[in-house]
Amino acid sequence: MTLVEAPLGEVGVFAGMHPDHLALLAGCARHAIFRPGDVLLREGDPADTLYVIRHGTVAIETFVPTRGLVPIETVGAGNVVGWSWLFPPYRLHFDARALSLVRATAIDGACLRGKFSQDPALGYDVLSHLAQVLIERLQATRLRLLDVYANPGQG
Repeated sequence: MTLVEAPLGEVGVFAGMHPDHLALLAGCARHAIFRPGDVLLREGDPADTLYVIRHGTVAIETFVPTRGLVPIETVGAGNVVGWSWLFPPYRLHFDARALSLVRATAIDGACLRGKFSQDPALGYDVLSHLAQVLIERLQATRLRLLDVYANPGQG
Protein backbone atom coordinates (compact mmCIF):
# COMPACT_ATOMS: atom_id res chain seq x y z
CA MET A 1 0.00 0.00 0.00
CA THR A 2 1.40 3.44 -0.98
CA LEU A 3 1.59 6.58 1.16
CA VAL A 4 -1.28 8.10 -0.87
CA GLU A 5 -3.38 4.94 -1.04
CA ALA A 6 -3.54 4.35 2.73
CA PRO A 7 -5.20 7.69 3.61
CA LEU A 8 -7.71 7.33 0.74
CA GLY A 9 -9.05 4.08 2.19
CA GLU A 10 -9.42 5.71 5.61
CA VAL A 11 -11.47 8.66 4.34
CA GLY A 12 -15.22 8.38 4.72
CA VAL A 13 -16.12 8.85 1.08
CA PHE A 14 -13.95 5.96 -0.11
CA ALA A 15 -14.31 3.71 2.94
CA GLY A 16 -15.12 0.20 1.83
CA MET A 17 -13.84 0.70 -1.71
CA HIS A 18 -12.23 -2.32 -3.34
CA PRO A 19 -8.45 -2.31 -2.51
CA ASP A 20 -7.48 -2.67 -6.19
CA HIS A 21 -9.54 0.41 -6.99
CA LEU A 22 -7.91 2.37 -4.16
CA ALA A 23 -4.55 1.49 -5.69
CA LEU A 24 -5.70 2.82 -9.08
CA LEU A 25 -6.98 6.03 -7.45
CA ALA A 26 -3.64 6.46 -5.70
CA GLY A 27 -1.90 6.27 -9.08
CA CYS A 28 -3.60 9.56 -10.00
CA ALA A 29 -3.10 11.20 -6.59
CA ARG A 30 -0.66 13.35 -4.68
CA HIS A 31 -0.64 15.00 -1.27
CA ALA A 32 -1.59 18.68 -1.04
CA ILE A 33 -1.39 21.20 1.80
CA PHE A 34 -3.26 24.52 1.98
CA ARG A 35 -2.80 27.29 4.54
CA PRO A 36 -5.77 29.24 5.92
CA GLY A 37 -7.11 31.53 3.18
CA ASP A 38 -5.56 29.54 0.30
CA VAL A 39 -7.89 28.90 -2.63
CA LEU A 40 -8.29 25.26 -3.66
CA LEU A 41 -10.77 25.95 -6.47
CA ARG A 42 -11.89 29.12 -8.28
CA GLU A 43 -15.24 29.35 -10.07
CA GLY A 44 -14.81 29.37 -13.85
CA ASP A 45 -11.33 27.80 -13.84
CA PRO A 46 -10.71 24.45 -15.52
CA ALA A 47 -11.91 21.56 -13.35
CA ASP A 48 -9.09 19.07 -13.13
CA THR A 49 -8.80 17.94 -9.49
CA LEU A 50 -10.83 16.12 -6.87
CA TYR A 51 -9.66 16.99 -3.36
CA VAL A 52 -10.21 14.47 -0.60
CA ILE A 53 -9.97 16.39 2.67
CA ARG A 54 -7.98 14.47 5.28
CA HIS A 55 -7.56 17.28 7.85
CA GLY A 56 -8.92 20.80 8.21
CA THR A 57 -11.94 22.74 6.99
CA VAL A 58 -12.84 24.11 3.57
CA ALA A 59 -15.52 26.67 2.72
CA ILE A 60 -17.40 26.16 -0.54
CA GLU A 61 -18.44 29.61 -1.75
CA THR A 62 -20.09 31.36 -4.67
CA PHE A 63 -19.88 34.97 -5.81
CA VAL A 64 -23.09 37.00 -5.54
CA PRO A 65 -22.72 40.43 -7.22
CA THR A 66 -24.45 42.38 -4.44
CA ARG A 67 -22.89 40.42 -1.56
CA GLY A 68 -19.47 39.17 -2.68
CA LEU A 69 -18.40 35.64 -1.77
CA VAL A 70 -21.22 33.80 -0.01
CA PRO A 71 -20.54 30.52 1.84
CA ILE A 72 -22.58 27.60 0.57
CA GLU A 73 -21.20 24.88 2.81
CA THR A 74 -18.27 24.06 5.08
CA VAL A 75 -16.70 20.62 4.77
CA GLY A 76 -14.04 18.83 6.76
CA ALA A 77 -12.10 15.61 6.98
CA GLY A 78 -13.63 12.71 5.11
CA ASN A 79 -15.33 14.94 2.53
CA VAL A 80 -14.49 15.77 -1.07
CA VAL A 81 -14.35 19.07 -2.92
CA GLY A 82 -14.42 19.52 -6.68
CA TRP A 83 -16.22 16.99 -8.85
CA SER A 84 -16.71 19.18 -11.93
CA TRP A 85 -13.88 17.21 -13.60
CA LEU A 86 -16.54 14.50 -14.11
CA PHE A 87 -18.73 16.58 -16.43
CA PRO A 88 -17.92 18.43 -19.66
CA PRO A 89 -17.03 21.21 -20.18
CA TYR A 90 -14.90 20.56 -17.04
CA ARG A 91 -15.23 24.04 -15.48
CA LEU A 92 -15.56 24.83 -11.78
CA HIS A 93 -18.91 26.10 -10.52
CA PHE A 94 -17.86 27.24 -7.03
CA ASP A 95 -14.88 28.53 -5.09
CA ALA A 96 -13.30 26.46 -2.32
CA ARG A 97 -11.10 28.13 0.31
CA ALA A 98 -9.16 26.69 3.23
CA LEU A 99 -10.48 27.95 6.57
CA SER A 100 -7.71 26.22 8.51
CA LEU A 101 -4.60 24.23 7.67
CA VAL A 102 -5.87 21.64 5.17
CA ARG A 103 -4.20 18.38 4.30
CA ALA A 104 -5.78 16.78 1.27
CA THR A 105 -5.23 14.15 -1.36
CA ALA A 106 -5.43 15.76 -4.80
CA ILE A 107 -6.64 13.34 -7.48
CA ASP A 108 -6.03 14.28 -11.12
CA GLY A 109 -9.40 14.24 -12.90
CA ALA A 110 -8.07 13.60 -16.43
CA CYS A 111 -5.98 10.71 -15.14
CA LEU A 112 -9.00 9.26 -13.38
CA ARG A 113 -11.28 9.64 -16.42
CA GLY A 114 -8.66 7.77 -18.45
CA LYS A 115 -8.63 4.95 -15.91
CA PHE A 116 -12.44 4.84 -15.96
CA SER A 117 -12.41 4.23 -19.71
CA GLN A 118 -9.88 1.40 -19.26
CA ASP A 119 -11.66 -0.12 -16.24
CA PRO A 120 -15.43 0.53 -16.12
CA ALA A 121 -15.69 -1.30 -12.78
CA LEU A 122 -13.36 1.32 -11.28
CA GLY A 123 -15.54 4.09 -12.71
CA TYR A 124 -18.66 2.50 -11.25
CA ASP A 125 -17.02 2.04 -7.85
CA VAL A 126 -15.76 5.63 -7.64
CA LEU A 127 -18.99 7.14 -8.98
CA SER A 128 -21.07 5.06 -6.56
CA HIS A 129 -19.10 6.51 -3.66
CA LEU A 130 -19.21 10.08 -5.04
CA ALA A 131 -22.94 9.89 -5.86
CA GLN A 132 -23.70 9.50 -2.16
CA VAL A 133 -21.83 12.76 -1.49
CA LEU A 134 -23.71 14.52 -4.29
CA ILE A 135 -27.06 13.40 -2.86
CA GLU A 136 -26.12 14.60 0.63
CA ARG A 137 -24.97 17.99 -0.72
CA LEU A 138 -28.15 18.43 -2.76
CA GLN A 139 -30.28 17.65 0.29
CA ALA A 140 -28.28 20.08 2.43
CA THR A 141 -28.66 22.76 -0.25
CA ARG A 142 -32.41 22.17 -0.37
CA LEU A 143 -32.65 22.67 3.40
CA ARG A 144 -30.56 25.86 3.22
CA LEU A 145 -32.82 27.21 0.46
CA LEU A 146 -35.88 26.50 2.61
CA ASP A 147 -34.27 28.60 5.35
CA VAL A 148 -33.35 31.40 2.96
CA TYR A 149 -36.79 31.60 1.35
CA ALA A 150 -38.88 30.86 4.45
CA ASN A 151 -41.71 33.29 5.02
CA PRO A 152 -41.43 34.37 8.68
CA GLY A 153 -44.99 35.76 8.59
CA GLN A 154 -46.54 32.33 8.01
CA GLY A 155 -47.11 29.41 10.28
